[in-house]
Amino acid sequence: MRAHPAGPQHAAGLGGPGWLSEPDDANDLLPALWPSTARRGADGVVSVGGVPVTELAAQHGTPAYVVDEADFRARATAFRDAFAEAFADACGGADVYYAAKAFTCTTVARWLAEDGLRYDACTGGELAVALRGGTDPAHVLLHGNNKSDAEITRAVRAGVGKVVVDGFHDIERTADAAREAGVRQGVLIRTTVGVEAHTHDYIATAHEDQKFGLSLASGQAAEAVRRVLARPELELRGLHSHIGSQIFDVSGFEVAARRLLGLHAQVLAEHGVELPEIDLGGGFGIAYTTQDAPLAPAELARGMAEVVTAACAQLGVAVPKVSVEPGRAIAGPAGVTLYRVGSTKDVALDGGLHRRYVAVDGGMSDNIRTALYDADYSATLGGRRSSARPVLSRVVGKHCESGDVVVKDEFLPDDLAAGDLLVVPATGAYCHSMASQYNHVPRPPVVAVRDGESRVLVRRETEDDLLALDVG
Repeated sequence: MRAHPAGPQHAAGLGGPGWLSEPDDANDLLPALWPSTARRGADGVVSVGGVPVTELAAQHGTPAYVVDEADFRARATAFRDAFAEAFADACGGADVYYAAKAFTCTTVARWLAEDGLRYDACTGGELAVALRGGTDPAHVLLHGNNKSDAEITRAVRAGVGKVVVDGFHDIERTADAAREAGVRQGVLIRTTVGVEAHTHDYIATAHEDQKFGLSLASGQAAEAVRRVLARPELELRGLHSHIGSQIFDVSGFEVAARRLLGLHAQVLAEHGVELPEIDLGGGFGIAYTTQDAPLAPAELARGMAEVVTAACAQLGVAVPKVSVEPGRAIAGPAGVTLYRVGSTKDVALDGGLHRRYVAVDGGMSDNIRTALYDADYSATLGGRRSSARPVLSRVVGKHCESGDVVVKDEFLPDDLAAGDLLVVPATGAYCHSMASQYNHVPRPPVVAVRDGESRVLVRRETEDDLLALDVG
């Protein structure tokens, strides 16, 4: 490879993205990005769930994931109620499965069970959390494109309500496990409906060229229907689709629902079987920055109900029971991450330009999404109020990678210094779930806050934890 001098033209986003404007007051908290209880007090300190971040840092250390319990549960019940109401007349309501991959632990599983939501697990580990948290196995949906025999067997023997079959191998494995357990197992067929969701390539999941599901266009899904119906150990409950993540309107769901319901009608016409359910997946977006404008659960539910009822009327079939799978939309806005600033650095570039780097005590090991998906986040000074001018800054971590970026662009006070607390909102989904021990950095704790009190849901890892599995 040929080396050459790197000038400012190689510094991506030097002037900041077009959607980011300098704030009138860098101390303001934009409600769309924060848990509903987030406040900046008269003393300038940010609090969540009635607990000041200075107190959280003193008690639990930094970095730390903070979950607003009241906000999380309010968002969960908002989805539950919105979809129940929107589909009440059409099919007697809708089931809401929380997508555990966004964030789960036994306490969260317990909250969901108490609040009447169901549980969507992708692996044996997520299933184990659900069962430990007291989830009714009949309310569990097991996903996965490469489930092991052990995972399928465990799920069937535990009595999970439905297994989502993702390939022909899944059909045979699930049927064999059901036969051995002496049960009839409910299944859904994950159908690739050929919808291109306008999102990052790695989180768009319904176009043809990807690993999930059975293709509708090629006839794989129809063949899967025949194979499931041929196995008496299986009960075909319906069809499943998921078009991607971080989606802000119902247009993609409209195309997916029409195609899925077309196969639903075909099954009735060819096999005389009226499937009782369809699952339209999740992927509902949230606001990470001011450029994002997500729909409220009630708007989503009404829009999807209109789409489904219209499609069924056109096809001349009854509306089946509908399920959806929000995860990020519940957990994401309910969580923030608390960091402590270690250093700041102004890097001079050609043409008189410079960039302010703010280094914190976490990074890509606790939030990989910026590096992995080029995701955008916001941040604010949490431990005090500042009257200094806002400076376009980049928040980076402590890891040995130039791509170790937490927040690519944000206006932060010019007097930000070592020891200050930074709070990054909208980190309740996927940050803890995707956390690693890169550079042998222990993973942060998960701390729940509510009514002025905090408690640890998942404790901080220690160096002893890191070494415990090292048998050398």
